[in-house]
Amino acid sequence: MPARENILFVPSYIEAHRSGRLAESRKRAYTILENCRLCPRECKVNRLEDQKGVCRTGRLAVVASWNPHFGEEGPLVGTNGSGTIFLTNCSLLCIFCQNWEISHLGEGSEVSSKKLADMMIHLQRQGCHNINFVTPTHVVPQILDALSYAIEDGLHIPLVYNTGGYDSVESLRLLDGIFDIYMPDFKFWDPEMARRYLKAPDYPEKARSAIKEMHRQVGDLSVDEHGIALRGVLLRHLVMPGGVAGTRDILHFIAKEISPNTYVNIMDQYRPCGNAKKYPPLDRSITDEEYEEALLAAREEGITRLDRRERRMRIVRLW
Repeated sequence: MPARENILFVPSYIEAHRSGRLAESRKRAYTILENCRLCPRECKVNRLEDQKGVCRTGRLAVVASWNPHFGEEGPLVGTNGSGTIFLTNCSLLCIFCQNWEISHLGEGSEVSSKKLADMMIHLQRQGCHNINFVTPTHVVPQILDALSYAIEDGLHIPLVYNTGGYDSVESLRLLDGIFDIYMPDFKFWDPEMARRYLKAPDYPEKARSAIKEMHRQVGDLSVDEHGIALRGVLLRHLVMPGGVAGTRDILHFIAKEISPNTYVNIMDQYRPCGNAKKYPPLDRSITDEEYEEALLAAREEGITRLDRRERRMRIVRLW
C-alpha cells in the first residue's frame, strides 16, 4: 500500500524559510552560479555577469509557459492539475527532445525572481496541488530566490523538481529540506548510448548518484488520503526503440539500489522528435511488444508501484 500522511502536511520549505536554511542555500547557490557548476557540464562561466554556457541561460531564469497541467502522473494531477512551470533551455539537450522549441531553440522570456514567485502563487490560487518546475537543474539559485518571495505571499503546496536526471549532487544538497518531491527521469544505462544521444557519456553515472541523493532526502513516495503526492521520489523511464535505453538494467538498479517501493512511470510515448530521425533506431516509435517487455521487466525486478494512468492510456490505444 502507498504510504499516506496526515492531511495537515506542511512543505519542508516553510521550516527552511523560518530557520534561515533557505536563505543559506540561496546564498550558496548563487556562489556556484559565479563559476557555474550547477550541472555535471561544469561550464564554469560567470552567470552572475550574464555569461552563458551549455544551458544558454544567464543570471535570470527563462520561462516558456506556466499553467495547470493534467498530463502528468496521477499523484501530481489529482483533480485540479499540477502547477507546471516550463523553464526554458537545458544542459542535457537530448537529440530526441519532445520540447525541442523550449529546450533547444530557447522559446521563452526572462523573468525576475518576483515574477517567478507570482507564477507560483497564481497556480496555487487556481487550485493546483503542487508547483512543478520542469527542467530546473540550471536555475536552482533563481528558484530558491523566488521561493522566498512566494512563501511571504502564502505559498504552501509541495514543490516538484522535474528533471532529466543529469544533476549534480552538490546542487541537489542545496535543496535538502526544501523540495519534498523529486521526479527524475533515468534515460540511458549505457555510457555509449548517452554519448551518442545526449553528448554526455557520464549521464548514467551522474543519474545514479543524483537519484540516490534524491531518495536519501525524501524517500519513497507518500500521498494523502486522496492519493495526492506529498513527499518522495516519482521516477520516470522512457521506453525507447531497439532497447537502446537499457530498460532492464535501469529497473534492476531502481529495485536493488533505490527501493522496490519506488513509484515508477514506465512511459510509452516515445516518438521521433527533434533530430531523432537522423539517428536510427530512434527514427521510429516503440512497438507494443517493446512496451510490454518493459512492463514485464518491472514486474520481474519486483517493482509494483507503476503509474496506472499511463497503463490505462496504453490499453486504450491497444484497443
